[in-house]
Amino acid sequence: MFCEHRADDWASYKMDYHNPHRELEPPEREIAVVDAALATLQRAGALPHTRYDHARMLAYREAVREHFEIPWTAITPRMQRLMYAINAIAQPRVVIAAGVFCGNTFIANAGAAVGPGACYEAEDLVGVEIDAEKAAQAEANVRRIDPTGVARIVAADALEVLANYPGRIWLLYLDADGPPGVGKGIYLDMLKMAYDKLPPGALVLAHNSVNCAQRLQQYFAFVRDEANLRASVNVAIDNQGLEVSVR
Repeated sequence: MFCEHRADDWASYKMDYHNPHRELEPPEREIAVVDAALATLQRAGALPHTRYDHARMLAYREAVREHFEIPWTAITPRMQRLMYAINAIAQPRVVIAAGVFCGNTFIANAGAAVGPGACYEAEDLVGVEIDAEKAAQAEANVRRIDPTGVARIVAADALEVLANYPGRIWLLYLDADGPPGVGKGIYLDMLKMAYDKLPPGALVLAHNSVNCAQRLQQYFAFVRDEANLRASVNVAIDNQGLEVSVR
């Protein structure tokens, strides 16, 4: 099944990309918007429930504020909370995140399993960044929060990492850019590369499902086909969007 979830102010809720920690609305409003999105995901069968620890989420957020160097980011506070909550609820044992830049999007997912926001134990959390310099910055950021090494960054092509990953992938996060003319269209190539490693119930999160919708039409056609994935929800709580699909 396919459905959409749209906050009433998704188009006007915007952030300063160079001020990632700025509070954009009262906390109660942020929580309510994310809770409504989680409820839609539960009804679609993507999540078993909507409960997560708000205090741990804030501990994770504060750790990122204190320890991460973030040149810029399009991850809004709402999206940060939504990604953390999805991971805290689904508790994926293995996460691969493709296209993590400085690591902020990666830790939005992995932060539910490592650091002060941890609410469960994961086996392997891998952030992939093709730019070696950015990957090094992401690794340095992550190490300040997770000294265990469960969450790690690799400098590589995500297509190669997905092709060679030896085990099952319980959550695949897509935020990479392909070459000119492809851009976010590379999501479909990445998903197909990982597809046979996604067990039933595995989640696929695709960022930029709203602002890059035109480039993602083939991706949408694949994930919204019930022959490929059981359900898919386009979540618009900001002007970036997140397509959440479940195997």
